[in-house]
Amino acid sequence: QVQLVESGGGFVQAGGSLRLSCSASRFSLELYAIGWFRQAPGKEREGISCITNTEGLLFYKDSVKGRFTISRDIAKNTVYLQMNNLKPEDTAVYYCAVSGYCDSGTYHHQGIYLAWGQGIQVTVSS
Repeated sequence: QVQLVESGGGFVQAGGSLRLSCSASRFSLELYAIGWFRQAPGKEREGISCITNTEGLLFYKDSVKGRFTISRDIAKNTVYLQMNNLKPEDTAVYYCAVSGYCDSGTYHHQGIYLAWGQGIQVTVSS
């Protein structure tokens, strides 16, 4: 069974940085796309980034573009989300998810994702 585990969340002041990790087991990240989502209290889950499988193409939601960077380490079977210049509005539970593909028009659609991590809290204070 596919398993994804997020780590690296926590509490940070505005302007600070965090790096989230998404570690995969029982499948190779090299063969799948990985997306990052987040859900703030009282809001719907939103897709914020995705990295494709074969070409490693990157997609970002406008609100995180230039501040967040998605990357992967094939040898460690891990995808990262480097988050810089964090803002209070970035406070949310962050999830990674696996898909057969993603592109600029679909990365934010939950329906294309096959499995999800359990989520990890990121809290940004003002």
